[in-house]
Amino acid sequence: MVSSRFRKFSVATSLGMLIILLNGALVTNMDAGRGCGDDWPLCHGKFIPAYTLESFIEYTHRLTTGIEGILVVGMFIASFLLFKRDKVAFKQPLVFASSSLFFTILQALMGAAAVKWPQSPWVMAIHFGISLMAFASTLLLVFWAYRNRDGQAVEFSVPRSFFPRLLGLAVYIYVVIYLGAYIRHTDSGGGCLDWPLCNGKVIPDFEGAETIVFIHRIGAVILSLAIAGVFVHIRRKSGANKGLAPMAKLALILVLTQVLSGALLTLTITNSNWFVFTNLLHNLIVSALFGVIMDMLVRSWRLREGAR
Repeated sequence: MVSSRFRKFSVATSLGMLIILLNGALVTNMDAGRGCGDDWPLCHGKFIPAYTLESFIEYTHRLTTGIEGILVVGMFIASFLLFKRDKVAFKQPLVFASSSLFFTILQALMGAAAVKWPQSPWVMAIHFGISLMAFASTLLLVFWAYRNRDGQAVEFSVPRSFFPRLLGLAVYIYVVIYLGAYIRHTDSGGGCLDWPLCNGKVIPDFEGAETIVFIHRIGAVILSLAIAGVFVHIRRKSGANKGLAPMAKLALILVLTQVLSGALLTLTITNSNWFVFTNLLHNLIVSALFGVIMDMLVRSWRLREGAR
């Protein structure tokens, strides 16, 4: 049985990681990455930064990362102490907690390196991907904690065909997300100023920023179709995978919502105030979508037929 205190702790850790992820996106959108100059962990050589918007945003990001780091370490220790004697349950919470600790440290080191030694947009886009992995790890722990709140979670077997499909889907969505992060770090969002067309054309001229934005849009369309295909496949096997069907449905809803948020992002690109909001919304939805897909991936492997 997982205690209420542990469940609340896992939720707080996951929310903290989500705040870091969104705060990092805000730093990029507001061009505040150099808000503290070349200093790290100080800000312009001070514990309390100068009163500028860029300094405030960057320093807040660093502060929340430090607090979240304490929560992640605490969650790792709690998972080890609480479940080390439970040979059945031990592996999952410790794996999730270890993964979140690893990616949290990695993203902090990458953030520090980006301040000390400015990185290329390709490298900076990876920073968001690492933050996404850290968030997904904490979210998986939340899912596990609530499924086991009354003892052992209800388990079932799923067809072995689920795992390779979901693995391919997880890898593919990571690539699409990376392209989106690259667009932000290169300020290429204005490559297509309308939606669903790209500058009034079905097929653009593939010049400059148009190219990467259009590729990202095509990738999002393929992703939507892929998730719809996985949803249909899982529903057909509903007799054997009752636990995965709700998550597949949620993934389908999230990806459709993500497409709409992408359209909203394009329509507000010329309004800086609204663009910041729609960009954060876009990041929020895709983070939740990635976490749901990772949950289905992990469970499809652990509960595959013949695994036990």
